[in-house]
Amino acid sequence: MKEFVYHRLLLPAVSRNADRPCATNAATGFSTTYAEHLDRVSRLIGGLQGLGLERTDRFAVMALNSPEYLELYHAGFLGGGIVNPLNLRFAPKELIHVLRDSETRTCFVDAAFAPVIDAIRDEAGLEHVVLIGEDDVPHTATFDELLATGTSVIPDEGEETDPVVLMYTRGTTGMPKGVLHNQRGEILNAYHIMMAIKLGRDTVNLLQTPMFHAASIYPVVGGPAIGGHSVILPMFEPRAVMEAIETYRPTITTMVPTMIGLTMAHPDFRPERLAGLDDLVYGASPMPKALLETLLDMYPDMNIWQGYGMTEACSIVTMLGPEEHRNGETYLQSAGYPVMGVELSIQDAVGRTIPTGETGEVFVRGANVMVGYWRQPEATATALRNGWHHTGDAGYLDADGYLFLVDRVKDMIVTGGENVYSTEVENALASHPAVQEVAVIGIPHE
Repeated sequence: MKEFVYHRLLLPAVSRNADRPCATNAATGFSTTYAEHLDRVSRLIGGLQGLGLERTDRFAVMALNSPEYLELYHAGFLGGGIVNPLNLRFAPKELIHVLRDSETRTCFVDAAFAPVIDAIRDEAGLEHVVLIGEDDVPHTATFDELLATGTSVIPDEGEETDPVVLMYTRGTTGMPKGVLHNQRGEILNAYHIMMAIKLGRDTVNLLQTPMFHAASIYPVVGGPAIGGHSVILPMFEPRAVMEAIETYRPTITTMVPTMIGLTMAHPDFRPERLAGLDDLVYGASPMPKALLETLLDMYPDMNIWQGYGMTEACSIVTMLGPEEHRNGETYLQSAGYPVMGVELSIQDAVGRTIPTGETGEVFVRGANVMVGYWRQPEATATALRNGWHHTGDAGYLDADGYLFLVDRVKDMIVTGGENVYSTEVENALASHPAVQEVAVIGIPHE
C-alpha cells in the first residue's frame, strides 16, 4: 500500500487549492499560494539533488519558523531527503554530536543561527551551509540560489516505510538521541488529529511553536494536506501573537502552557485579542490548574483542546476535547482519551498490566510510534518492548479509559516512605496568584 505517503495528501491538495493561500510569514507578509508553494518545493528538491542528496540522505535545518522551513519539510516528505530539524537550544557540543551522529552534510540556516553553525562546521563535518534569506553571514550557498538553479523535480512515490524525519530529543542524561519516523507514522499522526478536530480548507493555522519540535508536526503535515492556510510566526512573542491573530484571523493555534501564561500576563493583553480563535490546543508540558480555569472562564465559546504526546509518537497519543474541559472537575486534570489507532497500557516495572485507577508507567502502542532510535539498537530495544513504547511517564487510566498523568517515573519523590509526585506540589504552588511559573524537583536530604 502507498496511501500513507505524503504525495497522496499534498499533491491533490495543491490541485484543488492552486490559487488559495498556502503559507504566510506573519513577520514579513511574504505569502505563497499552493501552486507557488509546490513549484518552490519541486525546485528545492532539484537543488538538494544538485548538492548530491538522495532520498535517504539527511539534511539539517537550524532556523526560526518560516515558509521556507515548511518548504524544506515538504521537500523531504516528497522524497528530497530525511529532514533533521535542529533544536535551537542545543549547545555547540550537542550540535556537533547530532550532525556527526546523523552523518548530515548539508545544513540550512538563517541569519540568526549561521554564526552558530559556522563555529562548529568543520568539527561537525558539514560540506554545505545554505542560508535562508539574505545577510552578511557565513554560508556556502543561498536558499534562493538553490531554487534558481534546481531543476523542478517531484520524485516518484516511495514506500510507507521510508524514513522521512530524524528528530533528536534531549534525554535526562547523555547526548540527544535521534528519533526516526517513517512516512506511515507521520501521515497516520495527522489522520489521528484530523479525526479529533474538525478542520478543513477554511482553517487558518497560526504556527507559533518551534518548527523543530514535535508539537509543530501536525501544522507542517496536516494543515497543508487539507488546503488550510498556514500563518507562520518566526518565534513566539506575546505581542506578535496578538497582532497576528488580529491581522490574519487564524481559526486554530497550538501553544505550550507557558506561552499562554506569558501572553495573558502581557501588559497589552485584552481578552478580545485572542477571542477570534475557534480552537486553542495546548500541550508539551503540564498546564497549571489555575491558568486553565482562567482560560476556560475567559473564553466560554472557544474550543479548548489538550494534546499529550512525545517525539517518539510523531507527537499525539491522547486528546482532551472541549466537552471534557467544560464538564467541571472530573476531567480537567486528565490528559485525555487515546486518539483513534492508539492504545494505552499502564504497567509496572516488570511489564505487568496494572488495574484501573492504579499508577504505573504509561505504555503506548500504535503505527505512529517511531521506527526506533537512530543507530541505537540497545536503546530502541529498551524503549520498544513487545510492540509497546514505554514513555517514562507515570499515570493511571480511569474506568472510561481517560489517562491521568502524575509525573515522570524518574521524578517521583519518596519522602517518609510515601510517594509524592512533583506535579501535585507544582499545582498547589501554581494556585497562588503571585506564582506564574513553578518547577519542583526532589533533592536527597540527610
